[in-house]
Amino acid sequence: MTDIRTAPYAALILRVALGLLFLAHAGLKIFVFTPAGTAGFFGSLGLPGWLAYVTIVWELAGAVALILGIWPRLAAIVMIPVLLGAIFTVHGPAGFFFDNAKGGWEFPAFWIVGLIVLALIGDGAAALRPTPVRR
Repeated sequence: MTDIRTAPYAALILRVALGLLFLAHAGLKIFVFTPAGTAGFFGSLGLPGWLAYVTIVWELAGAVALILGIWPRLAAIVMIPVLLGAIFTVHGPAGFFFDNAKGGWEFPAFWIVGLIVLALIGDGAAALRPTPVRR
């Protein structure tokens, strides 16, 4: 049984944690690898370099939406393709365990599960703009 008194706070914690992870990964691409370096890496994977810039903006927008609670259920679903891209291009070929060279797909897959759980459980407490729910 779900405790309706604490579930909104659990969703809030999950929402903020997921958003902070995306913020950290966007920051890594901006401040450590640099956008040009990230574009070069995408090119080395056979992807168009411009996709790196789209990914950075996507991660930043998704992070802000999740952290602030701006349509967070929708934001959670919209962020899944970023992680699927990471799995199919970088982490999947490295194997399952994330401690493999280039990291495995274990962590991004678990991250996807967290996003799905948030989309199912709801926006959580203190959402600035809750996702409209159809009945």
